[in-house]
Amino acid sequence: MRQVGIEPDVVEPPEVDETPSPRELPRAYARRLARAKALAVRERLAGRPAWILAADTVVACGRRILPKALDRETAAACLDLLSGRRHRVLGGVCVLAPDGRSGERLVTTIVKMKRLSAEERARYLDSEEWHGKAGGYAIQGRAALFVPAINGSYANVVGLPVCEAVALLQGLGWRWPR
Repeated sequence: MRQVGIEPDVVEPPEVDETPSPRELPRAYARRLARAKALAVRERLAGRPAWILAADTVVACGRRILPKALDRETAAACLDLLSGRRHRVLGGVCVLAPDGRSGERLVTTIVKMKRLSAEERARYLDSEEWHGKAGGYAIQGRAALFVPAINGSYANVVGLPVCEAVALLQGLGWRWPR
């Protein structure tokens, strides 16, 4: 948000369980997590009026939800699955207005990843840039070398579909600071 001139008053990391429900599909999962994160922050604010923006990024290959890579083995498994394929990055966004109204969006970006050589894969894993990233890669870093094409929002793949987030805020009455 700072990139487009919006300075948040506070950034509150929400404490929510990110475990997918049994048979939960990627789209529903992204929406549910964004909503849960927004509601968790609102609860923590104990009734103080505030604009709350929450989001979650989900990397999906078919009906499969890829995890956030917290170890090398998970990152390697994600890269192996995505190598040479198209996949979806789903950005769930939820905005809660101070008056209790809310809005939600789901943004889908299709990402084409080239087939990775063993050397490329190993070099990327050695970088540890994948740590904590959904699907085990960060397009804004070294993994840009692996992505010849996307269809949709680049910002969504990075982690927040900014255009859609600001549109949600404005649709609920938020105004740019003077």
